[in-house]
Amino acid sequence: MTNLEVGNIVLCTVDRVVGTIVFVKIEGNGEGSIIMSEVAPGRIRNLRDYIVPKKKIVCKILRILGDRIDLSLRRVTLKEQKELKEQYKQEKGYASILKRVLEDKAEKTIEEIKSQERLYDFIEEAKENPTKLEKILGKEDSDKVLEILKNQKQKKVILKKEISLTTTKPNGLKLIKDLLKDIKNIEIKYISAGKYSFKKEASDLKKADNELKEIFKEIEKQSKKQGVNFSVIEK
Repeated sequence: MTNLEVGNIVLCTVDRVVGTIVFVKIEGNGEGSIIMSEVAPGRIRNLRDYIVPKKKIVCKILRILGDRIDLSLRRVTLKEQKELKEQYKQEKGYASILKRVLEDKAEKTIEEIKSQERLYDFIEEAKENPTKLEKILGKEDSDKVLEILKNQKQKKVILKKEISLTTTKPNGLKLIKDLLKDIKNIEIKYISAGKYSFKKEASDLKKADNELKEIFKEIEKQSKKQGVNFSVIEK
């Protein structure tokens, strides 16, 4: 089992519904529960519109009380759902590579990795820090895995986010243009009423997301200095 924290987004499989509580199996981390008000906003007329046994759903961890894990389905954004499902799809590919290289040793090795962290996170870090992979697989098998990863045709993904930049200052338009002018490798478009979209194409979704977060931190910092209101528009 990997270490879970409040706020984590996790992939779950619906197990059963008891009264108004939905019980799910958290991928690699035991069981969690969702109360009715955390399934969807507003009144739920038909629970099966949202919850069906064996269905894969993406949830957010609200509380961890001993062995009890309280989850929310309604607090997960579409972007978060898409990102996590993409990561788990990629993780299956990583597991296949390990099975190809390690053969009979693969299952035990995968379980060892998963007991510490997600396989996806482990392999992503190993791409940058091969030493971590070598400690578990050994130099020869580690090199084989990294070579396969290197030669893989990386699927390009597109990450989109929106921000709001507004100000009542008479030179507001210039201030906003100055805030955005030095940003490179990101497609920025004006939408309307102070809203701007940021589009990043990349082969690594996690890196692209972190890059945008750093850019937004800098924009927020400079916005405060210039008296411009900044916010990220969550979807």
